[in-house]
Amino acid sequence: MLEAHATAELLHTLVLILDLCGTFAFALSGAMAGIRRRLDIFGVLVLSFAASTSGGIARDLLIGAVPPAALEDWRYLAVSLVAGLLCFFWSSLIEGLRNPVRMLDAVGLALFAVAGAEKALAFGLSPVMAALLGMLTGIGGGVARDVLLAEIPAVLRSDLYAVAALAGAAVVVGGSLLHFPIVATALGGGLVCFCLRMLAIRRGWHLPVARETDAPPSSDR
Repeated sequence: MLEAHATAELLHTLVLILDLCGTFAFALSGAMAGIRRRLDIFGVLVLSFAASTSGGIARDLLIGAVPPAALEDWRYLAVSLVAGLLCFFWSSLIEGLRNPVRMLDAVGLALFAVAGAEKALAFGLSPVMAALLGMLTGIGGGVARDVLLAEIPAVLRSDLYAVAALAGAAVVVGGSLLHFPIVATALGGGLVCFCLRMLAIRRGWHLPVARETDAPPSSDR
């Protein structure tokens, strides 16, 4: 009993840490994208909050963890607002990084994919569903950010985005099935997702893209 309780406490703490770190990373990514579109401070903060919490809210609603942690725990809002303000007033420091939005997006993707899979497993979902929910948690923030900016979501483009999140979540699920330490599987899953995403960006890896077919000849005479 004591060991099971300790494991549950460790898992809860790990998911919370991953969630908050992912919230910060996606909030920075969303805020920087808003600044590049020259939004005002309110728009930047809205975008940072939406980008940083959408994936987690969708996850919690699907597994019945209501109200969602991002709406119940004040720390999620505080982290997203701090990140948004940091970007708004000191964007030049973050812009000094190479491709800051994509890199921060990859960090958030990895953290949320791992946290989503871990929380899904804790709620008793099957391994396959846990991996898929981890992927959904990872891509939710990026989708919300891109939709609010009237862009095609990255998950629908040719580069590896959802695939990277699914790979990271699959590592977490596989580690759980093999009874590996929770922290080790979380670290491994996060690294797999982040590295795969960054390699796809740097080397141009992408999934097959549908070819445009010629329009059929008109039957009008």
